Amino acid sequence: MTDEETLIFERGDVVYGDDPFKTEEDARPWLILSNHEGRPFHGDQYIAVTLTTKSWMDGLIEIPDESWRRGGTPSKSRIAPWGVQSIDHEDIDFWQGRLDSVLVDEAIASLVEELQ
Repeated sequence: MTDEETLIFERGDVVYGDDPFKTEEDARPWLILSNHEGRPFHGDQYIAVTLTTKSWMDGLIEIPDESWRRGGTPSKSRIAPWGVQSIDHEDIDFWQGRLDSVLVDEAIASLVEELQ
């Protein structure tokens, strides 16, 4: 996060918040991919991909322990690069940690590959 008063999340932050594909009470961890200052909705809306504890799907990106710069998840999690979502700041419950930029770059490249 850049500013604790305004709670603006940055690229690489992992946050826990609403899952639009489940009921209102359900939430999940999200990896913030994009939040550039000067862009529309800076600090109000984030482009993110989901994290999952599942391991059987092809294309998941492993998160090695050393890729966590801060924080972490309670269970071993992986990045699902096809699980892209625009999430609103108000749908985020809390900050969980931050991932290394090399792993975030890999997630973005995998997302782009999914789109091509």
